[in-house]
Amino acid sequence: MDISSQECLHFASISSKEVRADFTGGQMTSDAGVLLLREMEKRVGIIRALSRAIRDNRHQSYVKHSLNGLLSQRIFQIVCGYEDANDSDALRVDPAFKAACEKLPSEQELASQPTFSRLENSIQKTDLYRIADIFVESFIASYEQAPEAIILDLDDTDDPTHGAQQLQFFNGYYDEYCFLPLHIYEGISGKLITTILRPGKRLKGKEVVSIIKRIIKKIRHAWPKVGILVRGDSHFASPEAFTWCESNDVQYIFGLTKNTILMTMAQPTLKQAKTLQSEKGGKVRLFKSFQYQARSWHRKIRVVLKAEITEQGENPRFVATSLETSRPSFIYEIAYCSRGRMENFIKDHKVALNSDRTSCHNFSANCFRLFLHSAAYVLMHTLREKALAGTDLAKAQFDTIRLRVLKIGAEVRELKTKLLFRLPASCPAKDLLKTMNRRLVLSP
Repeated sequence: MDISSQECLHFASISSKEVRADFTGGQMTSDAGVLLLREMEKRVGIIRALSRAIRDNRHQSYVKHSLNGLLSQRIFQIVCGYEDANDSDALRVDPAFKAACEKLPSEQELASQPTFSRLENSIQKTDLYRIADIFVESFIASYEQAPEAIILDLDDTDDPTHGAQQLQFFNGYYDEYCFLPLHIYEGISGKLITTILRPGKRLKGKEVVSIIKRIIKKIRHAWPKVGILVRGDSHFASPEAFTWCESNDVQYIFGLTKNTILMTMAQPTLKQAKTLQSEKGGKVRLFKSFQYQARSWHRKIRVVLKAEITEQGENPRFVATSLETSRPSFIYEIAYCSRGRMENFIKDHKVALNSDRTSCHNFSANCFRLFLHSAAYVLMHTLREKALAGTDLAKAQFDTIRLRVLKIGAEVRELKTKLLFRLPASCPAKDLLKTMNRRLVLSP
């Protein structure tokens, strides 16, 4: 029995004709869209920058794969939905991934899982510091000219751990052992500024300041006149953050946890809202601002109250801000609540790109893994912003973009003078691919 017969897949017949499939198609790929990522990387350069930031301590006489090649392979695979290092074993001969890593189908195979495991566990703390800086520099370079103002959105998310992993902690809020990686995005554009893997406990005020201080120093060095607003929920509100922001001409809006004093100060507005709700029914929102100083704060700070009454009862919320002149309703509903977009940024990073695959024992190796997924985010966000602007995928989630323009089957032929990818004549994304190719390759 020949190989094709042994590996046949049989299906129900159509019009009395047998339907079957086999695996004798030759050089083919199911991820032809990775070529677009190759072109995107040529413009962004995030992978090249990361490879320069890592100190390569390998014995060069035994090296088969360059750092740039390894990072390209791993990050392109993450973008295409192959988030685990184990996936590289099956994809090391894929002609599209080989082409994306500057190799012809007939040339040496790509790296396997053990190679990536050695790389992850070889990363040092100094490498991680340099890589974190690379993301901030990439963010700055993504602007053609200095913006008038930017928003630094801060938030963390749970990353469940399994087994004896370094610096995992039990977190009572999430009721599990986890890491709590910190995500920082530009709140208007959704561009990634940086991500930092952290133990599974909340940030303290001094830690928040140490992180944003380093980021803002680099941003201000590039853009001395840019206005900066730092935004976060209540567990980022701390006297250290308030003091540092005010001393460095940085505006802020932070959520505040309710306490007895704040609730007492909110009572007149809540009573007024209850009266209106009893007269009109439905949901009533009133806004009020007042000066408040907790015992550990250096001065009184403006607090904005949202006094909301619904049929289920009262729902007061508080935010502390350095913005003194804006209306309370604007502060809360526009300036603060728009940080809800960050949930979508984290969803693209964590869910679409599976950045919670931090399963190494070594904490530094897991930090490096998070950075790999962050590089994948930078590529996908820039692809959407630059190549898909004005299309029906201009605001699509990353997993939708992957299914529409990256997961495309193609026959690959290596000829004497060319490498030819033959896409299906019925490809539904044909016009979209033409537009992306024109913007990435043919446009200056």
